[in-house]
Amino acid sequence: MRVEKKNIPAESPARKNRDLQSRGFSLIELLLVIAIILIIAAIAIPNLIQARISANEAAAASSIRTITTAAVIYSTTYQNGYPPTIVALGPPAGAQATCDNADLIDPILTTAPFQKSGYTYSYTGSSAVTVAGGCAAPGYQAYLVTAVPMIAGFTGNQSFCSDEPGVIHFNTTGALIASAGACVALPVLQ
Repeated sequence: MRVEKKNIPAESPARKNRDLQSRGFSLIELLLVIAIILIIAAIAIPNLIQARISANEAAAASSIRTITTAAVIYSTTYQNGYPPTIVALGPPAGAQATCDNADLIDPILTTAPFQKSGYTYSYTGSSAVTVAGGCAAPGYQAYLVTAVPMIAGFTGNQSFCSDEPGVIHFNTTGALIASAGACVALPVLQ
């Protein structure tokens, strides 16, 4: 059986209706979809940035804790005081750990420019001790380790610090903490 197609005249209402249905989206419909997407993005992006800042701050406080713990381990293991540099806490290049490269923390933290998770880390020692046997540089009786956001307000809002007692302090302005005295004067991270 053969089915014949009905020829609908070009000007008939049925033909016009079928043409309108197959045209696609109108300009107004597309603009409405774009406007809805932009509204959702405007709501979501600030929340995403705040979540990233919170994650970076948590990682910075954790890294400060890691460096502080590694400094105590270095001091008790090598009898050279606290480490002479943050690099001394890093891994040796294919060799056994020594007081010059103790292999106590992540190489990301011990390699210049000392940046991780949106923060820049610094380590300074004070009151050098007598060099222990087998060590290239003397350690210190005291130290200060800091973490400062690379871009305040974008990678982090707070800066962190710690010294030889191992208590982590924070600065809500995100500014660099210049000395151990300034660090101790700041609020304690709970």
